[in-house]
Amino acid sequence: MASTYTPIATTTLGSTSASVTLSSIPSTYTDLVVTITTTTTGDLTWRINGDTGTNYSQTAIYGYSAFGSARQSNATSHWLNYGTNGGNFLALIQLNNYSNTTTYKSSLLRDGANGSTTDVMVGLWRSTSAINSLTFISGSNFAVGSTFTIYGIKAA
Repeated sequence: MASTYTPIATTTLGSTSASVTLSSIPSTYTDLVVTITTTTTGDLTWRINGDTGTNYSQTAIYGYSAFGSARQSNATSHWLNYGTNGGNFLALIQLNNYSNTTTYKSSLLRDGANGSTTDVMVGLWRSTSAINSLTFISGSNFAVGSTFTIYGIKAA
């Protein structure tokens, strides 16, 4: 990562897990970047600050053997991937202005997996709360060795 990225936390799974939470995110940065590498099957989603309310909206474009788009409104989580086929999965999530308490939070996500779709998504979490935790959820389990890293980015 560029020198402006400061690692905040990294979690590497020693056993399989249906979910992973990165918490205690400090409010000292302007933006956040999260990287995820895993092998898993099933749908993948994520939530902010443990919010299970219908406060998430997202628009995606995706491709594999064909291209398409999808939209969700008033959902209980963001998509992370429509469903992997057990291949290596990589995601990069950007959260801009995450600690501002006067605006909703936007995200830009890029992900892909061997034998599955490649996705680009823009999301909105309709809350003015500062982001202090992120939870990633697997429709099956995240594999041993899965890595979740969060970086803070300070304004130049």
